[in-house]
Amino acid sequence: MLRINGVRNTLLLLLVVACAPAAPQTTSAPRGLSEAALTTQARAIHDRVLTLDTHVDISPNNFRLGAPNYGDDLPGRQQVDLVKMERGGLGAAFLIVYVGQSPDLTEAGFARANAQALEKFAAIHRLVDSIAPARAALARTAAEAYAIHAAGKKVILIGIENGFSIGSDITNVAKFHALGGRYMSLAHNGHSQLSDSNTGERDGVWLHNGLSPLGREVIAEMNRVGMMIDISHPSKQSMMQTLAITKAPIIASHSGARALCNHSRNLDDEQLRGLAKNGGVVQLVAFNSYVKCDPVKLAAREEAIAALRKEFGITATRQNEVTTQLDALPLDAKNRYLAAQEDITGRRYPADPTATVSDFADHIDYVVKLIGIDHVGISSDFDGGGGVDGWRNAGESFNVTLELVRRGYTEAQIAKIWSGNLLRVMGEVESVARKIQNAGR
Repeated sequence: MLRINGVRNTLLLLLVVACAPAAPQTTSAPRGLSEAALTTQARAIHDRVLTLDTHVDISPNNFRLGAPNYGDDLPGRQQVDLVKMERGGLGAAFLIVYVGQSPDLTEAGFARANAQALEKFAAIHRLVDSIAPARAALARTAAEAYAIHAAGKKVILIGIENGFSIGSDITNVAKFHALGGRYMSLAHNGHSQLSDSNTGERDGVWLHNGLSPLGREVIAEMNRVGMMIDISHPSKQSMMQTLAITKAPIIASHSGARALCNHSRNLDDEQLRGLAKNGGVVQLVAFNSYVKCDPVKLAAREEAIAALRKEFGITATRQNEVTTQLDALPLDAKNRYLAAQEDITGRRYPADPTATVSDFADHIDYVVKLIGIDHVGISSDFDGGGGVDGWRNAGESFNVTLELVRRGYTEAQIAKIWSGNLLRVMGEVESVARKIQNAGR
């Protein structure tokens, strides 16, 4: 059980719940405010609110004892570590236990996926237990998140991307929850044993027409243990079926508004309204091709890349895993693949226009107007492909707050968007779990 200055979190519960959401209400940024004054106002707000990014991918290689590790300012393309969080005033992050989808839906495939997941759980625990216990702590409840933030540490939470790793053993849901997992998606890019993926839109092939029978059992078990259900990668049909059976609010941990960028990873208005009716929250994502896209070109590019990967036997979808599989090919095959990929992305279907923090905030504005301020949050998908101009790493997180202030959001509204809405859902999921568990006694 977490201790803050030697006091058990159970004794802090009433205090942090009472104090946490009480961000001071301010008025909208006055018209004509100078850029310097606007920046000063935004900086003060950014320093006061708890800023939470709900989707940050990790590599276990960055969580080893001894430098360099996640406690350092990691070089290269690394977008998040504790130094960058400190520099950018990012108070909290869900670090992700991600396992890529394999077509091997057998016990052997499940066992490999489970081992990969456990390796990432262990990496995150090393961060808070051994690498930087004085700077970061693991939150298992919404109340703990506020308490850790109040104690001046970075709040680390754990999300699980792709239920593939629980295999066919439903007891793994409770095991993952005991390890700190506080949300889980039932699929990623590719259908799992639990749910169809959004990628079915690309090829018109479906496995379950939504949820599988096991997937429905997993949703009930997630409600029972108190784990948030994440619908960012599963198909629309899967999401709508989830809404019909869940007893707790759901989340989309990293998605955009489909009305602004017609990508299968984004949510359409029907999905957004359904999520709001459920009391859930969509964590809008600063992922360039989900923020600003040419849907016709995007679909053609994805189809061409999928065909190329199939031709060369590349089954991975994450770039680092694609690279690993490419490196295993004979050199001439690898070179032919890279040449064909360059032709697709550089000549036939060049990249989408560069998205900015302003474009990202357009998604926030759109969803706020559609379903209300209480159902909107923020995510980056950093170190998993995310980032837009102005928010390329955790060190630039202030720029998001600055853009929200520029658009007239109040401090109380910004506090909700950055963390209040997500932590409210997390608390409600905890409450539902207690009721289910008490009813079963």
